[in-house]
Amino acid sequence: MSIERELSKRSGSKCELCGAEENLKVYQVLPTQKGGIDEAILACNTCIDQIENPDNVDLNHWRCLNDSMWNENVPVQVVAWRMLSRLRSAGWPQELLDMMYLDEDTLAWAQATGEGEDDENKLVHRDSNGVVLQHGDSVVLIKDLKVKGSSMVAKQGTAVRNIRLDHENAEYIEGKVDGQQIVIITQYVKKI
Repeated sequence: MSIERELSKRSGSKCELCGAEENLKVYQVLPTQKGGIDEAILACNTCIDQIENPDNVDLNHWRCLNDSMWNENVPVQVVAWRMLSRLRSAGWPQELLDMMYLDEDTLAWAQATGEGEDDENKLVHRDSNGVVLQHGDSVVLIKDLKVKGSSMVAKQGTAVRNIRLDHENAEYIEGKVDGQQIVIITQYVKKI
């Protein structure tokens, strides 16, 4: 069964955030580990556009989170928490956020994109050209790098796909090179 069909069955063919019944598609909730129904929601174009483009947010559209924040499905809870965190300065979203409970793992997933942090405390990972790096991006090494604790040398021009961001240090990312998970300093990579 396809992910879209499974999500349609789970949601009753409605947007899992606002309840719309038209223009629905699968939205992967980043960062993903395995993909699949446990890391995705069925959402309408309006919700997806406003999630991905914060400048397009219509505050009243998100009053739907009053209901969807109680959804039993974890990916829906994560997106609801992220949107409430983004909109909390409007007042009512903060009240809903105060009522919402997420277990430790779910909260860690919700916070993984940096949503909910104050802008001054948010870590921003940038490549050698100053381009912002996101979880799941692909980068290329711009210099040969010796891997500490091993005889391996990661060669210039090597592509590193599906990077992970270090949430404690803006200069570190993680990725696999030749099948080995390594930590890479951001000044030695360029986003592809």
